[in-house]
Amino acid sequence: MRVVIIGGSGHVGTYLVPRLVEAGHEVMNITRGQREPYQPHAAWKQVRQVVINRDEADASHSFGPQIRSMKPDIVIDMICFTLDSARQLVEALRGQVQHFLHCGTIWIYGHSVQVPTTEEQPRHPFGEYGIQKAAIEAYLLDEARRNGFPATALHPGHIVGPGWEPLNPAGHFNPQVFKRLACGEEVALPNLGLETVHHVHADDVAQAFMQAIVSWGSSVGESFHVVSPAALTLRGYAESVAAWFGQAAQLTYLPWEAWRTTVSEDEARATWDHIAHSPNCSIAKAQRLLNYQPRYSSLEGVREAVNWMMEHGIIRL
Repeated sequence: MRVVIIGGSGHVGTYLVPRLVEAGHEVMNITRGQREPYQPHAAWKQVRQVVINRDEADASHSFGPQIRSMKPDIVIDMICFTLDSARQLVEALRGQVQHFLHCGTIWIYGHSVQVPTTEEQPRHPFGEYGIQKAAIEAYLLDEARRNGFPATALHPGHIVGPGWEPLNPAGHFNPQVFKRLACGEEVALPNLGLETVHHVHADDVAQAFMQAIVSWGSSVGESFHVVSPAALTLRGYAESVAAWFGQAAQLTYLPWEAWRTTVSEDEARATWDHIAHSPNCSIAKAQRLLNYQPRYSSLEGVREAVNWMMEHGIIRL
């Protein structure tokens, strides 16, 4: 089939696009032309690159018609962040596509209530990103169930893999936290370090998209979590990273208001966002309906990313 992937040069697309090509699909990647895939692959030679600035095209209401003109059988939207943008695309593609797959986020739930969280639990998102993504999911599933639009929503966790810096055990993205743990140095965690984070390797997200396409009858009109088999507490995460380097984690704990003064404003903001959500999501539905079988645990995915950072001098021990 002809597959148009919007934003296919990012984390997930790096793994998803070669999977699509190897499965025999004709692939067109919509890109701003500013990024190469994180990992090279010969399959990219068979991909047609189409340069479109989505923000500008959305503003002129031309984005949806441009995608429709490509006559896709499947559209995979990796970079939709507003309800208005989603509506424009759906209206343009109504009656024109066999399958529409949206990349959402586990941020749609807001704080966790019952864990592991299942797809049936209510959404109480906070923050503009989570609020918009929850609204997009609700709109797409309503369109699927009420009007027959063939939409599926897949919700990844904290995506990791070689090529970029992963969410660390302090809940932000400064790679020096990994260095301190590796060297046996003290690392402070907020509160008691018992809040949770839920990673997923980018290749496992790609697997889930492929499984949703293959399992069309089970995936249309549904949403699925795409995460590793289990979430991590910040403390357990830190202790595991230290153990990779033969160290016992030297951890201290500070109340939030005290801890936030020990890091930059951006790091404090990132950590608060993660610990306020403390995601811990079930993959039982994706396993049952899509045969989603993640290859990586959270720690295995992070370790691959940490090894890449060491190889590229981002972490120097």
